[in-house]
Amino acid sequence: MATADRPRRPKIGRIPITELVPRTPNGFPGKAFDGEVITFGATVFREGHGIIGADLVLERPDGGTRTVPLALGAPGTDRYEATVQVDHVGVWTWHVESYSDDWATWLHAARLKIAAGVDTEATLLDGALLLDRLADETDSPAATRAAAKVRDTDLDPAERLAAVDDPRIVAEVEEAPLTSLRTHSPTQLLDVERTRAGVGAWYEFFPRSEGAKKNPDGSWKSGDFRTAARRLPAVARMGFDVVYLPPIHPIGTTARKGPNNTLTPGPNDPGSPWAIGSPEGGHDAIHPDLGTEDDFRDFVETAKNTGMEVALDFALQCSPDHPWVTEHPDWFTQRADGSIATAENPPKRYQDIYPIQFDSDPEGLVTEVLRVLRHWIDFGIRIFRVDNPHTKPLWFWERVIREVRDEHPDTVFLAEAFTRPAMMRALAEVGFQQSYSYFTWRNTKEEIESYFEELSHETSDYLRPNLFVNTPDILTEYLQFGGRAGYKVRAALAATGAPTWGMYSGYELFEDVARPGSEENIDNEKYEYKPRDFALAEAEGASLAPYVTMLNRLRAAHPALRQLRNLHVHAADDPATVVYSKHLSGEFIRSGHADTVIVVANVDPHSARETTVHLDLAALGLPADSRFDVRDVVTGQRWVWGSSNYVRLDAFQEPVHLLVVEGLHR
Repeated sequence: MATADRPRRPKIGRIPITELVPRTPNGFPGKAFDGEVITFGATVFREGHGIIGADLVLERPDGGTRTVPLALGAPGTDRYEATVQVDHVGVWTWHVESYSDDWATWLHAARLKIAAGVDTEATLLDGALLLDRLADETDSPAATRAAAKVRDTDLDPAERLAAVDDPRIVAEVEEAPLTSLRTHSPTQLLDVERTRAGVGAWYEFFPRSEGAKKNPDGSWKSGDFRTAARRLPAVARMGFDVVYLPPIHPIGTTARKGPNNTLTPGPNDPGSPWAIGSPEGGHDAIHPDLGTEDDFRDFVETAKNTGMEVALDFALQCSPDHPWVTEHPDWFTQRADGSIATAENPPKRYQDIYPIQFDSDPEGLVTEVLRVLRHWIDFGIRIFRVDNPHTKPLWFWERVIREVRDEHPDTVFLAEAFTRPAMMRALAEVGFQQSYSYFTWRNTKEEIESYFEELSHETSDYLRPNLFVNTPDILTEYLQFGGRAGYKVRAALAATGAPTWGMYSGYELFEDVARPGSEENIDNEKYEYKPRDFALAEAEGASLAPYVTMLNRLRAAHPALRQLRNLHVHAADDPATVVYSKHLSGEFIRSGHADTVIVVANVDPHSARETTVHLDLAALGLPADSRFDVRDVVTGQRWVWGSSNYVRLDAFQEPVHLLVVEGLHR
């Protein structure tokens, strides 16, 4: 409480600066990735009618500083913004400086007063003093001569004022603005991470299925890291950057699940990889069927040689046979009858999994988890897909991720958190670089447009979506009944809607049959081996792989698609046609040429749709009433488009236009 001898210091500066962005809801540093284009902004205003301005001051991790003028947006909003491309990995600091623009304020008033013959002499003398100041600060002869002319009462007032229009004066004021009342906003932090933290195409497969063979007696020979490595070149040719493996650890036998999540496994059923741990080891061990540590190192190296990284699943849970169960019984929830609570998500129950509780020995858990993560980091792993992080405390992830990144700043954590928005967003704030999202269940036009707007603008300062089209747990009704068109639509939306997307193997084979009453594939790979003949399917024209390859090549060729915050939704008259664009100004591209991709999708996979598409040309960086060339990379067709365009998309032919803007008609 303020006292008479210690007055409270105002929080608001002389020229107020509020609503700084980028920002997070709870004060954590904002996020960006190397090469990302970000709009910095603030609301800046003052009392009275004086003209003000604002600068963005950025300091890179290497100490380099850059000052960028902020431009006023729509009149009356007091909103100032500047768009910047960040280009150094590490924690940046930034702030906004507001100021009174003394020269612009005087000049604006002087032009009005001199024209009206009001307060002429005093106004001109005020200007002369400003010119004196400019001469002192810049050692400018032009400013000295202009000041003398402005003071010359033998001249007409309009002629005296005209002295300030000397191009040299205009340039000098622009170079060294005459300002006062500079106000410094609170310093902000921006955590800029490596590009893969925000850009990439992920492909998930089970190593045990790659090369698996069924013996005549019904037993199986598991695939292993060596046979799985043979799949890597084909995955890389489709354009994927990350190959993600489900847990590779020993699997428990107690309460092991059988095919289709049954409780009666046969002797040859391998169990769920997420039921981690057996007498052969836990989270730091490799399932013997998959090979040795050297085999895994070779797998990681093979992936690297094909241009991909390996992401490991990190599922912080145990089978009843995990060594932790006997070594650290206090890490688990003991029930009243003396049993250990199994994992559940009512009505689902996972009898083969014990969840961990974090309140009995938090320091012990942190120590052990860090040890396990460092173990795999020593193998060259820098990406972890974390299973169900929303069932663990936020403080735990904040600490673990911070400590790992203090040692290995290039580490990336993906949160598999299909949960409530508050928790999903909080996980992103406390450190997760990427997050699964609700995209999988956003299928109508209204749902897609609204959600893409949210991801691109509302949460983009801290939450990076990874738009997986399917997972071993998720086969949506849209995919079950959408056919080939549905699979194309979802892949095209995921690959262009965000800079990171992913798919689980089998998607390219249109595996669309669900276990009755569930949202999972029947004969689910989580519980059994599932060898596939990808090459045969492609040879017979029954594979989506060529389409997926085209999507990833499009992403590689167009930098606009590798940005998150630049998505703009446009209008279409048809209720099943989605239209959005990704535009990137040429100032952020090495070639100097702007890049624009327009996506038009018929999200009804069972019909042909005809409609008129209405484009906001300003969002495409084009003048009003422009006419321009577009090329559809799917079909190769070309059209001349403008602000309104007829479109027909037949789901039984090609349900999506992927249009590249190639030329402007003058």
